[in-house]
Amino acid sequence: MRCEQTPSTDGAGAAKTALRDRVLTTRRRRPLLERQEVARAMAEHLLASPEVRRAATVAAYVSVGSEPGTALLLEALAASGRRVLLPVLLPDGDLDWARHEGDQHLRPATRGLLEPDGERLGPGAVAGADVVLVPGLAVAPDGMRLGRGGGSYDRALARVPVGTFTCVLLHDDEVGLDVPREQHDRPVTAVVSPAGLQHLHPGG
Repeated sequence: MRCEQTPSTDGAGAAKTALRDRVLTTRRRRPLLERQEVARAMAEHLLASPEVRRAATVAAYVSVGSEPGTALLLEALAASGRRVLLPVLLPDGDLDWARHEGDQHLRPATRGLLEPDGERLGPGAVAGADVVLVPGLAVAPDGMRLGRGGGSYDRALARVPVGTFTCVLLHDDEVGLDVPREQHDRPVTAVVSPAGLQHLHPGG
């Protein structure tokens, strides 16, 4: 899930841009076989986690480009009978949500995204999810997540009740990095990568 970038001129913004460029360059060089193995491993870890196993509603996303793949995960979540919400990018960069009804109901949208074509549930729908899975480029040990720069997921995460399981999907070498932070940034509580699921400590 890619979101529009918002330029920043301060030191943190410049450091974020440099880290994004580095991560994206590495991602583009990953071979197809590795990408498939990453997607499979992440799906297995998440589906086995207590948080996902007891969840009735999962907010997720459709991966695009070099992002760690979510197709296997979405298929398994839907097959298990869980209610899966997917984001719809609004013109102002915020996220609306709609129920995932299968790949046949995904439509191309702006910036190469795939979005559900069903009823819009409103930006606040994410607050009702038991699990919120988000894209990213890196995460720090305290849960600070590096996104694409548009702030879409920071807005969404700000609506999620404290205590909700919020997890970013990454490659192993994108975990535990020193992520620059700005006032609007929202942390996540966990990260999943091929190595496994790791709980983070926002504010710790």
